[in-house]
Amino acid sequence: QLQASGGGKAQPGESLRLSCAASGFSLDSYAIGWFRQAPEKEREGVSCISSSGMSRYYADSVKGRFTISRDVAKKTVYLQMDALNPEDTAVYYCATTYYIGDYCGALADEYDFWGQGTQVTVSS
Repeated sequence: QLQASGGGKAQPGESLRLSCAASGFSLDSYAIGWFRQAPEKEREGVSCISSSGMSRYYADSVKGRFTISRDVAKKTVYLQMDALNPEDTAVYYCATTYYIGDYCGALADEYDFWGQGTQVTVSS
């Protein structure tokens, strides 16, 4: 089970940190991905981290602004979002799939289990 939290409202240039809390499994065996979906747009892969913790992916639209990290002991993956802009407004989801190794996928089809979304709204 995954529980996403940390969404809210922010002004352009501000920061938010999302959390994805896992229960019932270890992050050592599961890759975690963050996705977002804006109104009338397809779900977009934002970032992911492999079960080894060694591989990370960022979409070009967030590279240099977002940082994914994890605390294995707390079973939580974080998405630090800095320099937010209105185009970041979306519902953000975390997802997971069983994969032991240095790979995490950017496509929604690569993930089996999804948490509920958390709304991020960036507006002045």
